[in-house]
Amino acid sequence: MAARAARKTVPAKKTFTDFGDYAPAPESAAIGRIQPRYQMYLDGAFVDGGGADLTTVNPGTGEPLATVATAGKGDVDRAVAAARRAYERVWSTMPGAERGKYLFRIARGIAERARELAVVETLDNGKPIKESRDVDVPTASAHFFYHAGWADKLRHAGLGANPTPIGVAGQVIPWNFPLLMAAWKIAPALAAGNTVVIKPAETTPLSILVLAEIIADAGLPEGVVNILPGAGDVGAELVTHPGIDKVAFTGSTAVGKQIQSALAGTGRRLTLELGGKAANIVFDDAPIDQAVEGIVNGIFFNQGHVCCAGSRLLVQESVADEVIDKLEDRVSTLRLGDPMDKNTDIGAINSAEQLARITELSATGDDDGAERWTSPCPVPDRGFYFPPTVFTNVSQSMRIARDEIFGPVLAVQTFRTPDEAVSKANNTPYGLSAGVWTDKGSRILGMAQAVRAGVVWANTFNRFDPTAAFGGYGESGFGREGGRSGLAAYLQPDAKDQF
Repeated sequence: MAARAARKTVPAKKTFTDFGDYAPAPESAAIGRIQPRYQMYLDGAFVDGGGADLTTVNPGTGEPLATVATAGKGDVDRAVAAARRAYERVWSTMPGAERGKYLFRIARGIAERARELAVVETLDNGKPIKESRDVDVPTASAHFFYHAGWADKLRHAGLGANPTPIGVAGQVIPWNFPLLMAAWKIAPALAAGNTVVIKPAETTPLSILVLAEIIADAGLPEGVVNILPGAGDVGAELVTHPGIDKVAFTGSTAVGKQIQSALAGTGRRLTLELGGKAANIVFDDAPIDQAVEGIVNGIFFNQGHVCCAGSRLLVQESVADEVIDKLEDRVSTLRLGDPMDKNTDIGAINSAEQLARITELSATGDDDGAERWTSPCPVPDRGFYFPPTVFTNVSQSMRIARDEIFGPVLAVQTFRTPDEAVSKANNTPYGLSAGVWTDKGSRILGMAQAVRAGVVWANTFNRFDPTAAFGGYGESGFGREGGRSGLAAYLQPDAKDQF
């Protein structure tokens, strides 16, 4: 590493300014049609809740965006009762083909209002508009389309001739992919014949409330989907409610453990998608330029705001200098700034609290002796932003190598042999995802078997499809979302098929 550091001084690295500047290309915030105030969606109607209104903030500016009604304890009771009534009287008894029609309508509604939803998501979440526009919204629509097709084919899901729904699902989603996570959870639950009570993250409730408008326009029967904004107390009340038959939670490992403990012995079904500390493993025969793009896509384009973010880089020692130099060159060209600008590569951190956590954890890298490199990109003077950061000379004992930072911070380690790569990749309590970069198909298959992760990408990273299952092991949770495995989480086999 010392030799590499000496070579880095000449020639000087190019920065984004060396590649020419771009005129601003902002998307219009007016397209989002942000309302001054939003109500929760309960039993087919938009109503006020028993909790105090919350104010959601635009992370790109730090300014208030809208106020949102929140639920109280009585609202959770009402929502669960409405979902139970809809389940027993309408939804579970409806033919699958009819349920599928509603899901198709919702999918089309998302597609028709795609531009509006992308703007709402970016204003409320802080991610670049091109990510909301090109990834989040289309994939959310695709999940409803995919599961609509399953609604009348459940007997072919591998769970016997007549699998049945579980009942009322209580779902809690995080702030990093608000609309997409809602689709991940609502679509399979409805396709299987369940009804839903879902709580969005406190800081990002807007896109799912626009989805509620789409659901209402689709004519979904009252009570089938209920949306309760609020803080953690609302989520805790929901997942422990005795009227809930199935809980699906995506969020932090700490909260996931609390939910698992609370539901132990209750007989209620549970799936958890929790934290991660994914490793990109780059071998010396890998397509280096392609790997660099994959690394950038896995941690910087999404601000590290995905549980499966590739926040660790394990690179074979013989090509480490080349990979790191090319990576830093590439990151230097990324544009950080206004999330609504179509030229922006890296948007805002979701909240001041999250920014403080990223800053604190990054400081431990300095304290522990890692070598920090920070992109020379300018940082806006308002809003919540953190520049792309790469730490080298990282050891496994450092917090930046062990803790989920959930920000655009990459920890780099080297290895010499495949066994060492596997050992380092698995030296974490998490097991959500990993990436393998090599020219050898046999090595890809071998690493996929050896690395303890729910998803292993080969020569790519962060690619999602509704037909493919996603989920983790260890402290990354259990259960799967997407594909037949995700659908099975909302079904129970016919009793006669179990003997």
